[in-house]
Amino acid sequence: MNNTINIFILAAGFGERLRPITNHLPKPLLPIMGKPVLQNILERVSVLPLNKIGINLHHKKEMIEEWISSRGGFQTRPYVLFPEEQILGTGGALKNAEGFLNEGTFLVHNADILSDINLERLLDHHRSSKNLVTLAVHDHPEFNNVVVDENGFLKNVGAGLRPAPTNEMVAFTGIAVYEPEFLQFLPSGASSVVESWLKAVNAGHKIGTFDVSKGRYEPRHYWSDIGTPTAYSSTVFNLLKAEGETVYVHPSVKGCGNVEISGYVVIEEGCVFDKGVSLRNCILLPSHFDKKEDTPLTPLDRGEVSPPLKKGDIGGFFENCIIGPDFRIDLIEPEVLAASFEDGKKIIGSGGSDRKYYRIKRGKKSSVLMQCKRDDPDFTRQMEYSRFFLKYLIPVPELLEVDTEEKHAVFEDAGDTSLYNWLKCPREEAEIEKMYRDIIDVLANIHTTATDYVADCRLLKNRIFDYEYFRWETDYFLERFVDWVKNIRTADIPEFEEDLNSLAFKADSFPKTIIHRDFQSQNIMVLQNGDLRIIDYQGARMGPSAYDVASLLWDPYYRLEDNLRERLVAYYISKIEDKFDADYFRETLLICRLQRHMQALGAYGFLSSVKGRKYFLKYVPEGLRLLKEDITLLKDEYPKLHELIMRL
Repeated sequence: MNNTINIFILAAGFGERLRPITNHLPKPLLPIMGKPVLQNILERVSVLPLNKIGINLHHKKEMIEEWISSRGGFQTRPYVLFPEEQILGTGGALKNAEGFLNEGTFLVHNADILSDINLERLLDHHRSSKNLVTLAVHDHPEFNNVVVDENGFLKNVGAGLRPAPTNEMVAFTGIAVYEPEFLQFLPSGASSVVESWLKAVNAGHKIGTFDVSKGRYEPRHYWSDIGTPTAYSSTVFNLLKAEGETVYVHPSVKGCGNVEISGYVVIEEGCVFDKGVSLRNCILLPSHFDKKEDTPLTPLDRGEVSPPLKKGDIGGFFENCIIGPDFRIDLIEPEVLAASFEDGKKIIGSGGSDRKYYRIKRGKKSSVLMQCKRDDPDFTRQMEYSRFFLKYLIPVPELLEVDTEEKHAVFEDAGDTSLYNWLKCPREEAEIEKMYRDIIDVLANIHTTATDYVADCRLLKNRIFDYEYFRWETDYFLERFVDWVKNIRTADIPEFEEDLNSLAFKADSFPKTIIHRDFQSQNIMVLQNGDLRIIDYQGARMGPSAYDVASLLWDPYYRLEDNLRERLVAYYISKIEDKFDADYFRETLLICRLQRHMQALGAYGFLSSVKGRKYFLKYVPEGLRLLKEDITLLKDEYPKLHELIMRL
């Protein structure tokens, strides 16, 4: 029995609610962080037992055809295109492809839907149910217009319907599985598939549903219809946040050094900046749009289409908008970033902390409110550290207000541009090197001047990064990463414990300075004027200075070129050479690299497994590469640990 199926993607629509975007670009090619919606769908359906993929085309069909043939990377797939001279609607499109769809069971997917619905389970459910059609549905109040009975069978479709007490209202997701016998209910010419669903039901056939709402077939699901500017921008920003990111910049972007970024920003392919621009909560669409049509711009989707931009004229300040080649669509921030607000306050930050940070107004200036739990052990420490670091000119955010009882504090707003985000813009190596040298100047000041006066900060002076803490870090790595992420039971292979003890003794023997302890790119903020602010310093301790250097220059979040890294190590040594012997420092650096990378991988395991922040797993490959590089250089000193790490 042939279990393969054909896929049919409905991609012909005008996308009228997305104008003026769709005056330039067909909706299926709308980019989501560098990847067209159509590509996302094709990747999703690729898990199924595919025979062929059909796509109907009408609006800007040439652009879709070109993408499939030259840019889609899907040439190995057996594609069949169905151009429509006049748009045929959801039913007419299927009838037009009847010869293709008659081959067996087929799945239909709208080209404006992004979801993580389990298509394999949908297909299995359809086949086991013996339905003529199975609709993937969910509870989505904004779109609930499908009436189903207590067994999930279709009864009616339409807005404003009042279901019987035993029935309920659900929403169609735009994804369904059909048997070819359904095609007989479709009339020739343009039609809506909904009418034919109801014809089939009235003829006694079963049209069932696969409910992907929580508590039904799936524990959770993600679904988005990108049919309006608000829905599209909400989808983009939500997916960005789900990845633990606030900024996406396509690698082809030029002139990014002229861009100031805050909030959520997406800059798509081909954008060029030849003048200064400030962006906050913006999406810049590709610059290579089709510009043949000249359609008037009109207000839409509760936002406004602003006066047309001159082609290529991107300069000045833009906030809460979608920018195209010659238009700007203004958005309403609480609608597109609803998940980023709480009690009317803007939530900021996407790291691993349990603390909550809000952007608030104090007078005319923006500030950051930090709210900690009542039992937060680091709150008092951070207040004391803040005052100490500011006293000795370490650039941490200014402390503006403290409520010791409520465990709240207000800080200077350091903006949204971390070094991590700053590095997303394509930049010349000289510019990157200058930025890192400026950061190393700050780091060297922490390790020298501030350390000389650490007696002024009792809590910091007495917090030592010692043998026990080094061993805690490596045990953290073994449990959270080796055991949990890699599923290797370290309890069954105790031979490397001696190596870990030796490593901890060695690291504890190095001279101690103040160290930040997590001095990586997400904890270094770059202000609009180029000044720096160091954040998340409440974990600072007295430990080997090389630990911070390893955190900065061997950072899994951003891979530096080896030659540049070596120049930066030499620069750091030049800043502290009156404190440390250069050769001795390099010896400490290798040990601290090994220790630091085990700690980082343990943290990624903890944050992904315990805190549910799965996006930290994307840093594992680089962190593991760095760890293997470290242990290879130290395999003679730590042979059993080398054996374990190389198994990972």
